[in-house]
Amino acid sequence: MNIPTIVGVTAETITTGRLTTRVLFSGPEDGVPVLFIHGNFSSATWWEETMAALPPKYRAIAPDQRGFGGSDPAVKVNALNGMGDFVDDAIALMDQLEYESFHLVGNSLGGLVAWRMMADIPERLASVTLAGPGSPYGFGGTKNAQGTPTSDDFAGSGGGLINPVLIQGLLDGDRSAASPFSPRTVLRRLVWGPPFIPDREDALLDAMFQVQIGDTVLPGDKVTSANWPYVAPGQWGPTNAMSPKYVGDLVERILATDCKAKVLWIYGTQDVAVSNSAASDPGSWGPSGLLPGYPGAEAYPPQPMMDQIRMLLDAYTSCGGCYQEVAVEGSGHVPFLSHPEDFNKAFHAHLELAT
Repeated sequence: MNIPTIVGVTAETITTGRLTTRVLFSGPEDGVPVLFIHGNFSSATWWEETMAALPPKYRAIAPDQRGFGGSDPAVKVNALNGMGDFVDDAIALMDQLEYESFHLVGNSLGGLVAWRMMADIPERLASVTLAGPGSPYGFGGTKNAQGTPTSDDFAGSGGGLINPVLIQGLLDGDRSAASPFSPRTVLRRLVWGPPFIPDREDALLDAMFQVQIGDTVLPGDKVTSANWPYVAPGQWGPTNAMSPKYVGDLVERILATDCKAKVLWIYGTQDVAVSNSAASDPGSWGPSGLLPGYPGAEAYPPQPMMDQIRMLLDAYTSCGGCYQEVAVEGSGHVPFLSHPEDFNKAFHAHLELAT
């Protein structure tokens, strides 16, 4: 399936030493590079409006990450590497394009990739924009601002809790909004933020249908656990890679770096995908009884993702970095789509300060 791009955005297939994938571009070839990293269940398509709206001095680059969109389906995400496969793919792409330094933008899963890049290659980052990013401790299985694990095997994180009805809907190509767990309904409830519906919702849904499905991709494999909710992360796929079991010591590494790029943290005030009580967090819906055996809020509270992000960024400032926090009123998980004027005002100003 080829998803048409909007005016001002072009698509190319690029092969590096690591991955063959579709890469979107906009802006002049000699412009200042801005690398966009998409989130889970999506692709570079989700960035097109933001790319096209950049000031004319910038060159936007947005790859489909491995496991998504037009990437080679034979190349898998080894969750044992955490965000490592995604980061190394992005570095290989920017090396091939001969960009030594670049601005970095990440949403959701892409935010976790950005955290890892802040730890691995801080000297190459001209600035960092975290748009509704995942927590630097990963998704699920931690219970306070310091990222303390809820159990020693990080039960409740990884791919084992992704709703199978959603996965079946993707396999069936279900484009309806009849089921509360159909792909379109999940996007409307958990991502866009009601009442917003994108003009290009069908194209964004098409990008979701391009997600590679299976035990080595999405949802990925899983293992049983003696700890509630009785499932722990497996070894393959992007959602397992987001588990705090594999994310590693990103916080310590980010704070220890000598090079600290300016950071913009921008998010929607109505985001239910990344919050202190995320809708898909077992700690949020455990009390409902939908997952039997809930051990109580003291043992398994919702992961305070926003507190975890803020604590790291405050410490980042104390260690010589700086950040700006922008809350977009009324926006859900993708403020760059739902509130582009608010997002671009803050984003473009941030780029200019760092360029």
